[in-house]
Amino acid sequence: MKIAAAINIEIPDWELTETFIRASGPGGQNVNKVETAVQLRFDALASPSLDDAVKVRLRTIAGRRMTKDGVIIIEAKRFRARERNRVDARARLAALIERAAAPPKKRKPTRTPPSQKRKRLENKRRRGEAKEKRKRPGADS
Repeated sequence: MKIAAAINIEIPDWELTETFIRASGPGGQNVNKVETAVQLRFDALASPSLDDAVKVRLRTIAGRRMTKDGVIIIEAKRFRARERNRVDARARLAALIERAAAPPKKRKPTRTPPSQKRKRLENKRRRGEAKEKRKRPGADS
């Protein structure tokens, strides 16, 4: 399975395990007897196709979809057809890995401009004056 041309990650089919299960939802008479939903499993932490940096980012991005053992489980049951669910599950896995493969942007530290600091202090002073005018005359404390 080819992930993205820009990233150049390819995951062989032997690393993916597909299990077909019965899906809830629409399907008419077939819903209780045909297993159209797909449960795709991919052992990300044991995969030789991914480098360590991608695996670390994948753990945070995958969230609940990744087990403690590092296996990503994706359930696809959006469509009535088994083949469309297979394609959907693989596409979702590819999108997940593609997001993890893109390195995060470095944060450029910025400073608050002096004009903004002056503006903030001026607003603060005005609010203080407005509140001061609300006090009763002679009440200092």
